[in-house]
Amino acid sequence: MADHFPPDIDMETPSIARMYDFLLGGKDNFEADRKACEALAENIPELVAFANDNRAYLSRAVEYVAAQGVEQFLDLGAGLPTANNTHHAAQRANPRARVLYVDHDPIVLAHGRALISDSADTAFLLSDIRDTDRVLGAPETTRLIDTDLPVCVMLVSLLHCLPDDSDPFGMVRSLMDRLAPGSCVIFSHIVSDNPASGEWMTDKILSFGTPWGRVRSPEEASVVFEGLELTSPWIDGRDEGPFAVDCATWRMPGVDPVFRPTDANVKLWELAGVAFKR
Repeated sequence: MADHFPPDIDMETPSIARMYDFLLGGKDNFEADRKACEALAENIPELVAFANDNRAYLSRAVEYVAAQGVEQFLDLGAGLPTANNTHHAAQRANPRARVLYVDHDPIVLAHGRALISDSADTAFLLSDIRDTDRVLGAPETTRLIDTDLPVCVMLVSLLHCLPDDSDPFGMVRSLMDRLAPGSCVIFSHIVSDNPASGEWMTDKILSFGTPWGRVRSPEEASVVFEGLELTSPWIDGRDEGPFAVDCATWRMPGVDPVFRPTDANVKLWELAGVAFKR
């Protein structure tokens, strides 16, 4: 891969986007990314399942939201394209769906634009996702996204990448305040109810030199849903809690949704939920 990228791409420091690509079986990653994943897997053996469960959740959630009539998707921190991307899932449920991917990683931009070069309903924007004015005001956005109509904001495995001093949850509130009623968030966040496990993963990733945030508690991550209406995580839509659940169980056929993995030895999971602005 080194021959295909400009010299200003840092191939020695692991990238979250490339690490995720490796865990999903992709080829757009470097040795540093693979070694970082291997180091994490020493204490988190379920790491590969973790990533794949989250990707499958993204697909189910996007199809659900698109089926509710939402036609606009703003995928923040989109990561490297892989199989079954947001626009694939959305357009299966609604062929009129429009998707804007936003990421700050130039490798993501290059691969993303190549993937959707022939699509008038999908675009990539290189931007700091925390700059709401830039994201909403960019030409790519105004071409695809009408903020007077409902927008789905994708926050999948994103906010744990942002440190507290970036005010990630305040960023989400600011963005949702500017969107029309009927807009929603698709959310997942690495959490732990065991502080030592969360601190270990946080410290390990930061030790790679990789920009990151932290593993948060389920209560901290759930702040994202304040002022929004969580939808049922049951595939039949029944009105039973909990409504924020382990992503692997959100509207998963044949599986009852649960707040955390049933295996008590699993200390880390992705808390997930879909919530609407009413």
